[in-house]
Amino acid sequence: MSREKREVLVLGVDPGIAITGYGLLKSRRDGLEVIDYGCIKTTKQSLLSARLKEIYLRLTKIIQDCQPEVVAVEELFFSKNVRTALTIGEARGVIILAVADAKLPLFEYTPLQVKQAVTGYGKATKLQVKYMVKSLLGLGSLPKPDDVSDALAIAICHLHSYKVRQKTEDRNLTSDF
Repeated sequence: MSREKREVLVLGVDPGIAITGYGLLKSRRDGLEVIDYGCIKTTKQSLLSARLKEIYLRLTKIIQDCQPEVVAVEELFFSKNVRTALTIGEARGVIILAVADAKLPLFEYTPLQVKQAVTGYGKATKLQVKYMVKSLLGLGSLPKPDDVSDALAIAICHLHSYKVRQKTEDRNLTSDF
């Protein structure tokens, strides 16, 4: 009684106050398809509230235009720089709000989980992640900036996790207890 495999459209988001990366991928039977990717940039000269509003509005528009089924975002990691951690947390907050307003499921992954899913090694470097993202997605060049590469990696991580969950559910449906 196996469930039919279906395509899933996922939006990966790498939160940041200066640059928020995003990557939209579709899982297909024959691999992953890149639908769109890019970044939302804000300027240092703007007030923090204006920068957060810009992230919220632009991400809301991306969600409306692209119609993802799920959103995956990087979890906040502990940073040595408390100020950076706080502003990333604020950016994550408006990202989570945009996802909640769109009534989409949200999945969160640690940087370690993302690196493990993409490279097979949880302590991979940014460059190793970029090269694997390029390879896995068949891109002609390395995705830039790092925030875009990270967002694509987050989407890949979710799609790999989704496939594992689906296989586990299929086994549970067919197992004899």
